Amino acid sequence: MSSALLTLADSRLPAGGHTHSGGVEQAIAAGIVGDPVTLTAFLRRRLHTAGAVAAGLAAAACGADAESLAHLDQEADARTPSPALRAASRAQGRGLVRVGRRAWPSSAWDALPEPPHHPIALGVAAHAGGLTPRDAAAVAAYLSISGPATAAQRLLAMDPLAVAALTARLAPEVDAVAESGRNGHFCRIPAAADSLLDLLAEVHAARKDRFFAS
Repeated sequence: MSSALLTLADSRLPAGGHTHSGGVEQAIAAGIVGDPVTLTAFLRRRLHTAGAVAAGLAAAACGADAESLAHLDQEADARTPSPALRAASRAQGRGLVRVGRRAWPSSAWDALPEPPHHPIALGVAAHAGGLTPRDAAAVAAYLSISGPATAAQRLLAMDPLAVAALTARLAPEVDAVAESGRNGHFCRIPAAADSLLDLLAEVHAARKDRFFAS
């Protein structure tokens, strides 16, 4: 296993992901998430929708040329109906590019649209770090649940051991999503939208009493 893979999946990477809750903040406010059982259900739902899309996009972006990256960025827009989610994705993508250019210098960064969607930037980061499309898909799938899990732990003052355990139990599903997204072909990228996540994102953007950016 490459250290670049571990670095990309590490929440300490200063790319801004820690400021986003992945919808879980508003899911808590709405009473959808409140304990380990409901958090697990939320994370599983997010993994198989937003996570699957991100995994496919990241894999396709790993090693892609400028024209393909521009097309993939449009594909990401098409698969993200919520304007709030599109804005959050591009904000995270911008943050990842900033740290990625310094961590893994490569001409591949110059091929990215500005600002890129996060999964597109993640694919380029993986390529610059010497990783494979399968690795890029794995990181994208994992990040789709690790960020919200950490946010829920903080918001609900949950037992860190319980949150770590439920995240670990989702590992086989994370691997399955990554495996499905590894192909990297445009026609194989999932389009698994989730109206609940879209609604939570729009509610979050409209509220002032919030702790996370999204």
